[in-house]
Amino acid sequence: MTSDQRVVVIGGGLAGLRLAQRLGPAAAVTVLGEETHVPYNRVLLAEVLAGRYAPEVTALPAPGPALRRGVRAVRVDRAERVVHCDDGSVARYDTLVLATGSNAVLPPLRGLFEPEGRDLPDGVHAFRTMDDCLALSAAVRPGVRVVVIGGGLLGVSAARALAARGAQVVLAQQGERLMERQLDADASALLHAHLTALGVEIHTECRVRGLRTAHPASPAFEARGSGGSAPGNGAAPGQRRVTGVELADGYRLEADVVVLACGVRPRTGLARAAGLEVRTGIVVDDHLRTGDPRVHAIGDCAEHAGQVYGLAGAALEQADTLAALLTGVTGVTAEPARYTGTRALTRLTLTTEGDRSLDLAAFGETTPLPGDDVVRLADATRRTYRKVVLRGDRLVGGVLLGELSTVGALARTWEGEESPHDLFHLLTDDGGH
Repeated sequence: MTSDQRVVVIGGGLAGLRLAQRLGPAAAVTVLGEETHVPYNRVLLAEVLAGRYAPEVTALPAPGPALRRGVRAVRVDRAERVVHCDDGSVARYDTLVLATGSNAVLPPLRGLFEPEGRDLPDGVHAFRTMDDCLALSAAVRPGVRVVVIGGGLLGVSAARALAARGAQVVLAQQGERLMERQLDADASALLHAHLTALGVEIHTECRVRGLRTAHPASPAFEARGSGGSAPGNGAAPGQRRVTGVELADGYRLEADVVVLACGVRPRTGLARAAGLEVRTGIVVDDHLRTGDPRVHAIGDCAEHAGQVYGLAGAALEQADTLAALLTGVTGVTAEPARYTGTRALTRLTLTTEGDRSLDLAAFGETTPLPGDDVVRLADATRRTYRKVVLRGDRLVGGVLLGELSTVGALARTWEGEESPHDLFHLLTDDGGH
């Protein structure tokens, strides 16, 4: 690749900016970023919502003139190798990289939208972007009643952050336990107890069927008063405002604010309209190429070997691999770089006041198969829990809560597919040193 090769990256998030940074002067890079904010790290949004970080703390390294903020790509013309933007401009490319990320999932709830409408009721928020975070921050103050729908990583993060702001938080999880994709039953129970101690009311195996809403002039709204909204953040004249949620069993929960934390879905509309193969995400090969060799995809929108990761670590690894491919950098074997998948580790720090903090990490297969060996260490006094799953002489997964000094050593053993020669040492506090 030469410096006159035009690389257009659609998406100004972590993956797109990392790629632009890695390419450096090797190409003429243009990054089209839909959001007007300074690029930020989504991983830190829960800390902003909790009031622990100012928004500017989440800023990613300055991308320089390569980034065009507030510009949305609306169409890709692969024949002409042109990206059409919503401001009427076009960006011509030799190589196109789709780093379009993902959108928050909006569940099919009764009352979420009015017929023929696409506006959420006042008081209903997704939790995915900086705008979502700032809107939630403006709507929540001590005593406000909040229902968080979703008990995965996103929902747990939101519930913890809102509880830290003094809100009365109810978390509704359709599954049997919290963070069931990452945690086993014992670890999830400890997380449940931790959130309960913070004042979060948790309902598992609980499906939300619909929203209850009212217009400001209606008797139902008048009976609720202002609905607990923050000053200056009331419903617009005539706009519906949420007053509660209705569960599948008919039980109703009053709410001033509802947070939709039901997961994310890859943004694939541009790729699909351009005729590229899309399954769950945009299908790519080991060179992160789509069916068009001039078009690549990385980050939350990409699907490699049937897997969509949706994690920061995978996005960064894909960006680094693609940069090496585009610049011709080879690995230690002198072979061209290849992406073979990411061994994802989920890590979450639940920082609270006093002695109520909890760290957790999960990696690999946390639910054992028949014939697997499981080793657990639990300390009720220190509120720690560690579990690893062994298959033969290989470490295939683990969960740690409360104290993570050993997670580095465990993860290295897992990622390297090495035999854990001294498992007790790896599980004890000095295992990471």
